[in-house]
Amino acid sequence: MNRPEHELASEIVQYLEDGVDQLEPRVRERLAAARRNALSRYREQPAPVFGLAWAGHAAVWLTEHQHPFRGARLLIAVTALALATAGFVYWQSTGPANGLAEIDVYLLTDELPINAYLDKGFDSWLKRSSR
Repeated sequence: MNRPEHELASEIVQYLEDGVDQLEPRVRERLAAARRNALSRYREQPAPVFGLAWAGHAAVWLTEHQHPFRGARLLIAVTALALATAGFVYWQSTGPANGLAEIDVYLLTDELPINAYLDKGFDSWLKRSSR
């Protein structure tokens, strides 16, 4: 029951070809005419492509439609966008969220209960005891 797909497809094709041989010539000619008609109306639709396939078209458009200052303005805009993105990534990696994560790690691995840190007098007690 679990045959490879190509074997099943070849059996179906053979069955259909045997069935065509048993049709009347007039019916076969009408089917062939309908197939030719359908193929003549068929237009291939471009498939949507995800990824950087648009980059080639963008490069061609930029080189064909040159304005005297377009290259410099575009370079400045792309550079600014890249720097802003790099700055944002750096800010996210070193921002306050990482500081909070460190505090959470210290709280979870420390021997003191969390309530000790929440006590308002605990900080002053630590300062006095460290002297």
